[in-house]
Amino acid sequence: MIELMFVVCMSASPQDCEKKSLYYNDISHQACMLGAAPTLAKWVGEHPQWQLQRWACRAKDPSEKDA
Repeated sequence: MIELMFVVCMSASPQDCEKKSLYYNDISHQACMLGAAPTLAKWVGEHPQWQLQRWACRAKDPSEKDA
């Protein structure tokens, strides 16, 4: 499973940040990297109160709790 992990902070309160994740079963790490920009642009467009700070694609660690 591939995780697109990203950190967003409130536009009005930049110190208030959250980790978010989207999970994919059927794509490669490279496909995640290539598809991240449009996926995140859509997410930010749907959540204008948040600003994207950073993101990464990684293999999901089964022992880690979901964001």
